[in-house]
Amino acid sequence: MDRRPVLHRRALLVALALGAAAVPAAAQDPVKVGLVAALSGQSAKSGEAITRGLQVAIDEINAGGGVLGRRIELVRRDDESNPAKGLVAARELVQREKVAVVFGGIDTPVSMAIVPFANGAKAPFMGVWAAGTPITRNGAAENYVFRVSAVDELVDEALVAQAARKGARKPGLMLINNPWGESNEAGLKKALAAAGLPAAGIEKFGNDDIDMVPQLARLREGGADALFLVANVQPAAQVVRSLDRMGWPVPVVSHWGPAGGRFTELGGPRAETVDMVQTYSFSGRLSPKGEAVLAALKARYPEIRTLSDVTPAVGIANAYDAMHLAALAIARAGSTEGPAVRAAFYEIGPYQGLIKTYARPFSPGNHDALSREDYIFTRFSGPEIVPLTD
Repeated sequence: MDRRPVLHRRALLVALALGAAAVPAAAQDPVKVGLVAALSGQSAKSGEAITRGLQVAIDEINAGGGVLGRRIELVRRDDESNPAKGLVAARELVQREKVAVVFGGIDTPVSMAIVPFANGAKAPFMGVWAAGTPITRNGAAENYVFRVSAVDELVDEALVAQAARKGARKPGLMLINNPWGESNEAGLKKALAAAGLPAAGIEKFGNDDIDMVPQLARLREGGADALFLVANVQPAAQVVRSLDRMGWPVPVVSHWGPAGGRFTELGGPRAETVDMVQTYSFSGRLSPKGEAVLAALKARYPEIRTLSDVTPAVGIANAYDAMHLAALAIARAGSTEGPAVRAAFYEIGPYQGLIKTYARPFSPGNHDALSREDYIFTRFSGPEIVPLTD
């Protein structure tokens, strides 16, 4: 009997079996997501917080089987708060690492440098801290930029309302001299006009400036009875130190930049009097989701012993929710291809997050998942950020 047909069939069956075995192996290649953030320098705590929020969410997703049957893997790059370095890092993550989503860090100028590349490369870019209004509202015909974070225009409305509650009638503006400051200058002018309040003046300063007394003196002479502060840790600390040197006890209502680092250490006791907007705090009574995330943080990062060790909570919370929403989009898309993931972001249904329950977080007309109603005001108490109770 000719055994060749039998042998041929056996060989074919072996080949098919080997091929079938190869599919799960290939499917185990991880779905990579990228992070471009300040991982060193005076804002390194922000990058650390974002990393922790992303990683805890990734741990949860992977424990549930991952996405598309594959584990998620985080690939990080340090932008050093430098727009040029952030752009190079984003390109590397998309073109070399083939990440499905790039997550952005604290600095609006860095994010603004990445936005045109993300839209041109059709690569989803998810902001989890930088609040510059034009980051998501960038005018692109096909916008690939989404955000789970504050938005300057909405924050500015909240800052004006908070200052008015403190009795301000003629506040002054102290703004970092970069695109983030410009975004808030436009937003604060609009919010003040809507509230019928005049501005005592608008002053700018650089990231490395030490003495802010001249700018503050002009605002005091202009009759400022409160100050709006927009800056990250180091320059914001210099502002409050300059106020101390002047002996001027004017109320300060701040954007959330000081939360990204060692504000109380650099700014001194006056730093604990600054009202600061946030989207979340682990202090106070937590939801079951909050308790679970806090427990997961402590389990993964043994150095977390007290609530001051989860500061800044805003970076953790925004990143945690953003990672889960991105995973839902990838799963719904059934793909890691940028256009498919972008379209799927619009189809995400209800998700019970850490900050809130998201009904429909994104739509073609709105790429920002959080609204003004999701903001709270806080202060530093030592190294811990606590919600205001008054």
